[in-house]
Amino acid sequence: MSSPDALDGRLAFLNAGLDELGCQALLVFAPSAADPDLAVFTGSVHLGESLLVAPRGERPRLAYLTPMERDEAAATGLLLITPEELDVLRWTQEAPEPVDFTAAVTARALELAGLSPGRVALAGHGRVGVLHAVLSRLARSGWSWVPANDLLTGLRKGKVAGELAAIRAAAAGTVEAFRTVARLLAAAGLRAGEGDELWLEGERLTVARLRAEVARTLAGFGLEQPRGNIIAPGEEGGVPHSTGTQERVLRAGESLVVDLFPRGTLFADCTRTFCVGTPPEPLARAHAAVLAALRAAHAGATAGATSTIRGWDLQEAVCHSLGDAGYPTPISHPGTTRGYVHNLGHGVGFELHEQPIFKKVAGREGVLAHGDVFTLEPGLYDPEAGYGVRLEDLVHLTPGGLENLTPLPYDLDPRAWG
Repeated sequence: MSSPDALDGRLAFLNAGLDELGCQALLVFAPSAADPDLAVFTGSVHLGESLLVAPRGERPRLAYLTPMERDEAAATGLLLITPEELDVLRWTQEAPEPVDFTAAVTARALELAGLSPGRVALAGHGRVGVLHAVLSRLARSGWSWVPANDLLTGLRKGKVAGELAAIRAAAAGTVEAFRTVARLLAAAGLRAGEGDELWLEGERLTVARLRAEVARTLAGFGLEQPRGNIIAPGEEGGVPHSTGTQERVLRAGESLVVDLFPRGTLFADCTRTFCVGTPPEPLARAHAAVLAALRAAHAGATAGATSTIRGWDLQEAVCHSLGDAGYPTPISHPGTTRGYVHNLGHGVGFELHEQPIFKKVAGREGVLAHGDVFTLEPGLYDPEAGYGVRLEDLVHLTPGGLENLTPLPYDLDPRAWG
């Protein structure tokens, strides 16, 4: 959490949500502080298995399970329930089985938070079988449970200063990784007698080589890739979530979709499409159409600084734009796997995909609001024609307009990146 003011604002949202659900408190199960439902309260600390109990109208309590984590727990600034208060040592000896131990610790944490059996909102993540058994057991003592993951997703929708800084840091590493890819592609060339295969430093240039250089660059920024990445040439890039075959040799004149989504404390996300050499006319045409759609989406999202704009409004506009250019879209051809086949964007931060969403929904989760960080990523795909094109920017909506967190060239030609 960035500041007491940020926590106070989120607690007001949480309390309103608990009122709406008719719950006396929120309970979050988390295997670690990396759990997004817990991290929104704890910030960037290192904790193992933990519980958070937030009674309605009161400050949250963090229950941590090992004394070795006392300093990390204290760094959250939350009220703490210590392992000693939880009787962790006793339950470890008397109730070592996971269900027995977790049930005992959870019941104790709820008691120490001043709660009596009643209706509680439930969020977080963990071992489904264990948690199901624990909650069933506690229900026999009068506790009842209401799903609250959506409430927590809404709680972290707008990013506060410290979270924005973390996303910017991840975005900076992402930008440099793209520049690394562009430099390698710009230095690659053809070799006599080897057809259209690309060579670099005496070797055929493969997806694996680019992926290794991306990993090296991101590691230099302290970033990991828990969800991998996409480096998909030609027909592989024609299917949006194909990651790209490691041994695939890159070729001149084909598309190369590069989608990077690393995480530091929080995630970033960005996509560019390259082509070494002269692009075929269908690829060049698709790239021009996607770039025009992206620029229009930027303009539409910027309007959200002064009026209410929904993600679906922008999705519809992009569908009409690409449909007018002659491509199938989810509106003109529902379920299409060619042309424009996905939604325009998604929120980014604690998770790779979170609010705001760009689906046709009526709630707050679909509204683009100040503080939101999200992607704009139109694309066109034709695996039979052997190409995919996607251009994705990570943006932050501010009262003054739209801030592009991944300001990179859009050129197909990597030599134009300078």
